[in-house]
Amino acid sequence: MAAATATRPLPCLTLEAARIASAAAEEKAKQMGIDFNIALVDSTLHLLHFTRMPNAKLTSIQIAIDKAFTAAGHRAPTSNYSNAPAAKNFLPGGPAYGIHNSNGGRFTLIGGGVPIVVDGVVVGAIGVSTGTPAQDEEVARAGVEALNRRKGGAKL
Repeated sequence: MAAATATRPLPCLTLEAARIASAAAEEKAKQMGIDFNIALVDSTLHLLHFTRMPNAKLTSIQIAIDKAFTAAGHRAPTSNYSNAPAAKNFLPGGPAYGIHNSNGGRFTLIGGGVPIVVDGVVVGAIGVSTGTPAQDEEVARAGVEALNRRKGGAKL
């Protein structure tokens, strides 16, 4: 019988992959004609890469970071908390109302945070903020899609 170990490997998004996702998100933002804040965290929920486009809202910097934090930590898009059928659980009177106050107020219910999944494991997430939640999510998904297309070429 093999001895039990006290550790396990934790797959994390690399800086190279974060830069690829950020560049793709920025390109999508330029196509939309909107400047965004774009944050990427690794699977430990720590900021790995950040881009603030010139006219992105300054008050959205922390929001973008928190969207990535929430998406990676809960392993789900932040839009699940506002658009999905289960969103009623997070509204006043719902069983999970108040979750937005958890984690020092960093847990966000606003769309625009999307996990990055490799081989079924969340390795990080991208969070985008400045536009509407739908615009933020569209830009974030462009970053994730760029990584999905490059899995063989970029080390994630």
